Amino acid sequence: MSHAMRGVFAMLLLAALAGCQSSKMVRSDGLDNTPAAGKAMVVFLRASTFGGAVQASVYDTGETADRFIGIVSSKTKLAWQADPGDHLFMVIAENADFMIAHLEAGKTYYALVRPRVGVWKARFSLLPIRNDPAAKYNLQSEDFRDWMKSTAWVRNTAESEQWFRENQSAIREKKLDYLRKWNAADPQQHAELTLDATDGV
Repeated sequence: MSHAMRGVFAMLLLAALAGCQSSKMVRSDGLDNTPAAGKAMVVFLRASTFGGAVQASVYDTGETADRFIGIVSSKTKLAWQADPGDHLFMVIAENADFMIAHLEAGKTYYALVRPRVGVWKARFSLLPIRNDPAAKYNLQSEDFRDWMKSTAWVRNTAESEQWFRENQSAIREKKLDYLRKWNAADPQQHAELTLDATDGV
């Protein structure tokens, strides 16, 4: 492909990834987004408008079941009440990607849902937001404050839950495909993609 054609393709791709919101989720007042008794809270933030036409769905996944957390559009965030302990979270769009979490009851944790260029549409990663000012993504940064201000709380609806039920098989298939690559990754990569217990506040 010529340089000029690559430029045209990139422009078309970016145009196709212009922003829109999921009609399956609804705005939430955010008042219940604190950990329930005996639970930890995980907040998934998608602050970027890149890839806005592509929705990313997020899961608390396990060997036998995938618990649907919700759909994260650009400029939205959602909260998940999780049992304390070890978790594997998953985001799905064109790809599937994963993040480990070690959660403590009574704490709130944050993860960035970050879009990147895919083959036909945006792909996504889950990135831990650290409770460490030296980390690239951290709770003390101006970026984090901007992300919290610029994103709206959303929650599931009967329509989003129905979407999950209708697509469970395809979600599971994509998960298993990408899980093989995740399991083959080196320990350092896993460590970089782990929310530690101390990252909660």
